[in-house]
Amino acid sequence: MTQSPPAGFTRREVLVTEALLLVTVMIWGVNFSALKYGTQHLAPLAYNGVRMTVGAIALLAVTLRSNERRPSTGDIVRLMLLGVLGHGLYQAFFIYGIASTRAGTASLVVSASPALIAIVGRALGVERVSARAVMGIALSIAGIAFVIFGSATAPGGESGVKGDLLILCSVVCWAFYTHGLTPLLKRVHGVQIAAWTLVGGTIPILAFALPSIVRTDWMGAPALVFAAIAYSGFGAMAIAYIFWYRGVRVIGPTRSAMFSNLQPIVAVLVSWPLLGEVPTAWQGVGAAGVLGGLLLTRDHSAAEPAHGE
Repeated sequence: MTQSPPAGFTRREVLVTEALLLVTVMIWGVNFSALKYGTQHLAPLAYNGVRMTVGAIALLAVTLRSNERRPSTGDIVRLMLLGVLGHGLYQAFFIYGIASTRAGTASLVVSASPALIAIVGRALGVERVSARAVMGIALSIAGIAFVIFGSATAPGGESGVKGDLLILCSVVCWAFYTHGLTPLLKRVHGVQIAAWTLVGGTIPILAFALPSIVRTDWMGAPALVFAAIAYSGFGAMAIAYIFWYRGVRVIGPTRSAMFSNLQPIVAVLVSWPLLGEVPTAWQGVGAAGVLGGLLLTRDHSAAEPAHGE
């Protein structure tokens, strides 16, 4: 992926950026297992409330110390309101979904987001969908169906299907959020977007999670739970976002987005030994469909903001 360096950047800067993008994909891929482990030991809402707060504080601290121009007050309000949808409602569906399904399966459903973004864009009349993209969307939908069917045939099938559908609802939220964010992408720096939208989404999540957080026996939780919170909050929501937006700035959104194709592969390979999640044959077929559809629709996701869960 290292053709001639983009204007204004040296080959070394490009190589370092691509290495950081690989680290980002690894962080996000492993994060599915961290979230699954955490929600096995804590109430999903309590876990999510704490880890989102950690991520929001870390990103906000980076933003306030940054030399980047701060968005206008109006744009900050817009970003926070969009964050209620893209991080608040999204995370509400997502965390309960991953608590009920496999980490690897969740990553495959999430990876179909470019297809759903294209569908929502067409429904809103803001995006034209090419014949190639239509084929990709159809392939992704078929892949999701196989993934969900694979959950139904796996142990705890009914719970797995429910979790898959909740994850799918979170992806629909992300699709609407992405299109709502598009006008702001042209005038607000990426890390500022990540910080203010996450703050906007964390406020309602924390409000609903507070009773659960208070009731949680934190002293009785395994030490690894706190490591999982730190990883999924500080690592996946702060560090990874900083690396990701460096990629968008240095090599562009399209080349950066290609790295995200590796995320579900990492998630499945990690959840297999760590959580004992042996993939089913149907899920393998579904994974091929989702990833194939992802490649066909990738041209529609070039400016898609990343989400690391």
